[in-house]
Amino acid sequence: MRKPDGSLTAHLSEILKHTLEYFTPEDKEDDVSDNHKLVRIKSQEPIETDDDKDFILEEIRNAIEGMGNKKAPGENGITGEIYKSSFEIFPNYITAMYKECLRRGVFPERWKRAKLIPITKPGKENSEDVSKFHPISLLNTGGKVLEKVLINRINHHIYSHNLMNTNQYAFTPQRSTIDAAMAVKDVVEEGLLAGELIVLVSLDVKGAFDAAWWPSIESGYHL
Repeated sequence: MRKPDGSLTAHLSEILKHTLEYFTPEDKEDDVSDNHKLVRIKSQEPIETDDDKDFILEEIRNAIEGMGNKKAPGENGITGEIYKSSFEIFPNYITAMYKECLRRGVFPERWKRAKLIPITKPGKENSEDVSKFHPISLLNTGGKVLEKVLINRINHHIYSHNLMNTNQYAFTPQRSTIDAAMAVKDVVEEGLLAGELIVLVSLDVKGAFDAAWWPSIESGYHL
């Protein structure tokens, strides 16, 4: 693999190190601006909102039953099928586990661990650039369930309070990139019929999700 300085990696361990540094950039606390320091402080402030209602057994059951049996498991090897069987045997115990995660505001560290599988992008097989890989993160099923029930709660709050912007298409139920493209088409057609000039700007942020800065996400405070 070709490194940023133009040289090539010499052995497998160096390839792995270079790949990890590219896909999981390091967050250095001492290499930041004053604004970044402010955001970091705010991310540590206690949350003062009212506690949400406890998860109920049916919430957890629905989330677990929605897990695919054929999905590749995370590092612990527990598949969706195994998790479903476990829930049928210990429904109250597993529900209590998720209730405590919500009450304490904790997402267990072991559920954050991912098994990273690099998949080569089509047509990039002979490339020496690390960007030829598309990383797939295999997560533990327990964490997937917690994420799912939390997303359901967040979506319920957003939509019941009409907080979603009408121009939001990604990660929105019953909306897709096709809807976004059609919305742009409608604007362009209206502009052309009115004799107006149309300017379209497209922005693609390289590695946006991989490089997302967690203190800003956690604090809700943006630079």
